[in-house]
Amino acid sequence: MTAHPLPTAEPAAQGVDALGVHALLDALEAVPEIEPHSLMILRHGHLVAAGWWAPYTARRPHLLYSLSKSFTATAAALAEAEGLLDFDAPVLSYFPEFEADITDPRSRAMLVRHVASMASGHEDETVDAAFGADPAEPVRGFLLQPPQRDPGTVFAYNQPCTYTLGAIVQRVTGQTLTEYLRPRLFDPLGIDEALWQRDRTGREIGFSGLHAATDAVARLGQLYLDDGVRQGERLLPEGWAARASHPHIPTGGVMGVEDRPDSNRGYGYQFWISRHGFRGDGAYGQFCLVLPEHDAVIAVTTATERTQDYLDLIWRHLLPAFRPEPLTGRQAADTALRERLERLALSPAGGGPVPPERAGDWSGAAFTPEGGICADRPKLTAAEVTADAGGGWTLGLTDAGERFDARFSGGQGWTTAEKPVPTAVSGGWADGDTLAVDLVFLETPHRLRVTCSLTARTFTARWLTRPLDERPLRRLGAPRGSVRGGPKRP
Repeated sequence: MTAHPLPTAEPAAQGVDALGVHALLDALEAVPEIEPHSLMILRHGHLVAAGWWAPYTARRPHLLYSLSKSFTATAAALAEAEGLLDFDAPVLSYFPEFEADITDPRSRAMLVRHVASMASGHEDETVDAAFGADPAEPVRGFLLQPPQRDPGTVFAYNQPCTYTLGAIVQRVTGQTLTEYLRPRLFDPLGIDEALWQRDRTGREIGFSGLHAATDAVARLGQLYLDDGVRQGERLLPEGWAARASHPHIPTGGVMGVEDRPDSNRGYGYQFWISRHGFRGDGAYGQFCLVLPEHDAVIAVTTATERTQDYLDLIWRHLLPAFRPEPLTGRQAADTALRERLERLALSPAGGGPVPPERAGDWSGAAFTPEGGICADRPKLTAAEVTADAGGGWTLGLTDAGERFDARFSGGQGWTTAEKPVPTAVSGGWADGDTLAVDLVFLETPHRLRVTCSLTARTFTARWLTRPLDERPLRRLGAPRGSVRGGPKRP
């Protein structure tokens, strides 16, 4: 289907000071460790600002990492409303075939609401133990991990909790999460492509792996802001948004969040409670910020490990831009902001064309990993540079035994390709002996930097943000077709 456009308005008409948005953009672009990919701001139900940093684009799906969890919880709410799922039922009741295997009393006492709120009773992440104990049935592997505390008494950010919640939804509905959500959520909201990674069981993994456009994130946030009502039609159960965004378990003092003021205020049903409002949150800065006190939604995709810093910048620069009344006399500022948003772009990798006298040396040159192994990509075993007939160049990488070709123009900006996965490539020569190329995987937050030394005949490869699983490069895109496997981390 084709998405119906979100209502749009000039920022000033909805009480948003464009200068505050400019200040946020300035701040983001001043921090080298934050690579913004997209930003959408909704106020009073209207889209007032939206931009994508080229080569990222509006329609392309983006890996949401743990922001996927908020969609999984939404599916659970819908299943509950249809009488298919009970948040107060034991998890084990949905998997009676495991009854004889699960003997630990705490595992047997675990309720659906406990896994929905990351309160299974475990004190630490169990993803490796659960998937390792039973790769063919991770829910059984999870229930075989005895909780250290009674369910409902302690928070631990634990991927198998969400995996189990998603598995219950898929079992009681007989559909994948995307199949179940398509007529109930995605189509009514006008969400186009939504693609979810699966594991070897055939399930969509729930805790991560959803690829969707920033627009989908914004629409979900607006639906939660409006208590589940879209244009007069109730899509989510009445009161669910309040239940999901209520802190069911405290997170303050938990290792990993004690120094993050936006993560120590409690956890709801697959949503974090923030200093302002609540949020869906994915690794490397995939955010759905719902701000009831400002009647606003902010949707973000990013590549950064400094996620708390990103949130701090939003609170510092954007919140003051939300005014209680429409602003007058701001047409020039609104126009300037719109024009700036249309020009957003990531800087291509440095370097220029190959020195003409060295072109023959580079064409056909082969390289091995520096030190005998590529630290960031242990399955990357060889590189080759070849000249194209049209004047461009191709960097060929051997990854997990397969060839991955990345075409670039040598200091002339981004070169995009759709196969084998959508990428944008840039780079060039610092001198006659050194080539540096960046590969941006456009349906993910990830960028790989490859540097080749002609003198040493070696190369290095380094992720700017490392993927949370070890998929081959040719699978670093949305899971079209029968792709199996997925990230084990948020």
